[in-house]
Amino acid sequence: MSDPESMTDSNETPRGDFAGFRKYMKFDLVSGLLVFLIALPLCLGIAGASGFPAINGVFTAILGGIICGFLSNSELTIKGPAAGMIAIVLGCASEFAVMAGVEKDNGDAAIYMQYLPSVAAVAVVAGIIQVVFGLLKAGALADLFPSAVIHGLLAAIGLIIIGKSLYPLLGLKPNGALEAYEAYLDLPIHAYHFAWQVALIGFASLAILFAYPHLKKRIAICKTIPPQLIILIIAIPVAMFLFKDFDKNSRTYDIEHEGHAEPQVVKSLLVKVPDSPAKLPAAFIYPDFKNIGTRTFWTWVLMFTLVGSLESLLSAKAVDVLDPWKRKSDLNRDLLAVGIANTAVACIGGLPMISEIVRSSANKDFGARTRWSNFYHGFLLLISIIVLPTVLNLIPVTALAAMLIYAGCRLAHYREFLHMWHIGKEQLLIFLSTIIGVLMTDLLIGVGIGILVKILVQLCLGVNPLHFFRIPSVVEETENKIFLHLESSAVFSNWLILRRKIMKLPADREIVIDCAHAPFIDHTVMTRLYELKSEFAQAGRVLSIEGLDNHKSMSHDDLAARKVSKR
Repeated sequence: MSDPESMTDSNETPRGDFAGFRKYMKFDLVSGLLVFLIALPLCLGIAGASGFPAINGVFTAILGGIICGFLSNSELTIKGPAAGMIAIVLGCASEFAVMAGVEKDNGDAAIYMQYLPSVAAVAVVAGIIQVVFGLLKAGALADLFPSAVIHGLLAAIGLIIIGKSLYPLLGLKPNGALEAYEAYLDLPIHAYHFAWQVALIGFASLAILFAYPHLKKRIAICKTIPPQLIILIIAIPVAMFLFKDFDKNSRTYDIEHEGHAEPQVVKSLLVKVPDSPAKLPAAFIYPDFKNIGTRTFWTWVLMFTLVGSLESLLSAKAVDVLDPWKRKSDLNRDLLAVGIANTAVACIGGLPMISEIVRSSANKDFGARTRWSNFYHGFLLLISIIVLPTVLNLIPVTALAAMLIYAGCRLAHYREFLHMWHIGKEQLLIFLSTIIGVLMTDLLIGVGIGILVKILVQLCLGVNPLHFFRIPSVVEETENKIFLHLESSAVFSNWLILRRKIMKLPADREIVIDCAHAPFIDHTVMTRLYELKSEFAQAGRVLSIEGLDNHKSMSHDDLAARKVSKR
């Protein structure tokens, strides 16, 4: 794609006000159209993998695009359902079912559908809490958690997505609601009965997705056509041919195996959405608050709020880095917008939404200028479910599973593991502990395990436990500079305190963070300090970091943790 800067008529920074709506419409509309083509199959697939009707994922992106397009000032982010929330939504429905006496290994989707109103109630409360967080300017919460734990959480979610999606990719139905690790352990048993007609489309879709980044470098047209559209163009007619023997009424493909009375192939080979606009309201799932007084309800509210807010804020920050005009999102306003949209969509049974990094990155690559591209993508999704339901009902589920596996592979990419090793062995330990904890227990306990390991590592490295939530410092002012002398270790748990001290210093001079007397500075703080340095530079201010000459780095990475060398 051409450099977005070169495509504008002036050097003016685009803004998503009504003047920008008119001026940049041709760019935002084209990008919104292309992002719509990516979002449509992903929304359907994410909803299906979450245990919801496929159309409900589209509801989320519609309201995310329209509501956040007006309320947020995050210019390039695309709002919608994310693969990272699949494990949370699915786990929530499963736990409510178990609370009601359903056996944990009962994999009947119809049974779990009965508990989606309770999931919607959880999502409503979580959305309201996000609104409160936005009003209280709690966008800085994204900086509270250790970097290695956040990366471990996202990688674990990616592995969960892959494990769960391998079954529909092969046309299989697992025995019951499997735990994350069980999905991998049981796969060889089920894979013996896979349906080659289904798997052929699934693996072909995966091949396209993994090959496409390389094709984009060699074939110009691939830069403007999303791979998801290519998959649908190929998969729909191939599925119509290969699945011609399946019963269109029951949507089952019955493959007989000796000793197996029931079909081994998953029942829904094709997406199923309402086939007319008049039937769309029937897909709404209204919240049921009957479990609001239970511990389980509030545990999942915490999970929805914590993971959804963190992933959304981190994605918005990442997109700001990609922005050619270096515009900075108001994270508090963005959290408020996402919270309002989440509350609204949960009232009709939509999935939780976040600022989605993959679609947002594509939005930038397609030449979007302002947040109106997010609005256009949501509006086009609305038009699609009204005008194109017949086409949507021809999409094979295995193709959507391939897209989810690809998304999971991006979250759990091998480069994440190599990166953690590169920045320090202790970071890799925290990262792996979080992944194992999530896979063997659940997301909330897994995050807790990762944080506990982080604290134990810091104690072993000599951090004073009295300084975990305080950071003594001394301010020294000169004519040209203001020095902030740190007198204790700087770690993830006291970063927000340190950041508040820095932001309160006068803005008329260079600010110097003197780390000479800080016994230990962890990787999270090093990362946040350099992010803050970039923010200062964008605002025309100067932030310097000094006093690290006597510190020994935990690895060769510039942002690795540092410990004062013994003299």
